[in-house]
Amino acid sequence: MTNIHKNFFILIVEDEEISLKYLARLLEKEGFYVEGASTGEEALDKVKKGSYDLVLLDLRLPDINGLELLPEIKKLDEEINVIIITAYGSIESAVSAIKAGASDYLTKPIEVEELLLKINNIYEKKRLQRENIALKTFQEISERPPFIAKSKVMQEILNVVEDIKNTDTTILITGETGTGKTALAKYLHFTSNRKDKPFISINCSLYTEELLASELFGYEKGAFTGAFKSKPGHIELAHGGTLFLDEITEIPVSLQAKFLKILEDKEIFRLGGTKPIKVDVRFIAATNKNIHSEIEKRNFRRDLYYRLSVIEINIPPLRERKEDIPPLSEFFIQKYNKKFKKKVKGFTKEAWEVLMEYNFPGNVRELENIIERSVLLCKGEYITPDLFPQTLQLSSVLILNTKEIKPLEDITREYARKVLEIFGGNKTKAAEALGISRTSLWRLLKENLK
Repeated sequence: MTNIHKNFFILIVEDEEISLKYLARLLEKEGFYVEGASTGEEALDKVKKGSYDLVLLDLRLPDINGLELLPEIKKLDEEINVIIITAYGSIESAVSAIKAGASDYLTKPIEVEELLLKINNIYEKKRLQRENIALKTFQEISERPPFIAKSKVMQEILNVVEDIKNTDTTILITGETGTGKTALAKYLHFTSNRKDKPFISINCSLYTEELLASELFGYEKGAFTGAFKSKPGHIELAHGGTLFLDEITEIPVSLQAKFLKILEDKEIFRLGGTKPIKVDVRFIAATNKNIHSEIEKRNFRRDLYYRLSVIEINIPPLRERKEDIPPLSEFFIQKYNKKFKKKVKGFTKEAWEVLMEYNFPGNVRELENIIERSVLLCKGEYITPDLFPQTLQLSSVLILNTKEIKPLEDITREYARKVLEIFGGNKTKAAEALGISRTSLWRLLKENLK
């Protein structure tokens, strides 16, 4: 089963349960998100409530003919692609469906390779459209992106950014998860002379070695199975602008030498390609790991580190720069007031004391999540402590109500669970943030389940 989830949603409309389950399993293994419907009425209901990129539509349904259902689907969402599934004797109906707006058709019994070819062609077209929209959006951004910095250390970082923003110097941003590394990279790009060019971001930890190579370098048609057409990579798409490589230490060692050469030569070869492609790209990398430790473990090349870290910026955790909490909080309150149509003015004294006492293991990202939740739940003008997540309330039990003191073990377990949630279930990162081993975290959580 593929370990990548494609941002592509398929609805299968098929009344034969066996066929429906077979197609769903097949496409899920290819990484697509799949749902099923056995009637036309159910299909229309799902299209009304959800958002699909493709509908596989059987012409014969128990309650409505597929040709009659097709225009109804298109009325709900004209961007949906529809592939008609028909028996051999109904080719004329398939042709009629194409004229009515279907993207393609398949005849039963369905050939797996033909099905995947047609779906992947539509997927690739849709993905390129999304890339182009993203690029256009980035190019249209004219306002300076917000980067809140009141503390002395963050002001010093912005001074450095001001000095280097219009150079081509590679930059390495380090710091814990959630400190604002991506926000700083965007700020640097959109305040530089590259601001009218693309800002492309890729998280290196989300891909296998093969997929990361194809995403970064692109590929030529036929370079590998499934390469139905040539595709530019992220480096090529970022030409004239900035490529932000998040979690750079997750790049496999085997790809690091190739990436180093690109940094030095400013040219790439697509996978399966023979012609060099010149690129004008500024590279900004980021990591939440101790990169020197990764170098000692031989997980990261020392020469690549030196090439990336011409300028190295470390963003301190929020607990070490609490002067930034008030302006950040104000910014997030205004942001979510607008989103939720609220008129929250701020915090009660008790809530503010709780917030300022908290250590924020998830840093700025956690602060934003706390305020988003609080603004959403707030019924009045001021946020009170009871609107905070349980972790925040637990951290302030001694301050607010000594009668509600809980056993230390219970607080530790609940705190560990919250930290794990902040890191998206990644036990390794959660354990690092807590300063314990992964095994200790596992035991702690296991005890919590008893």
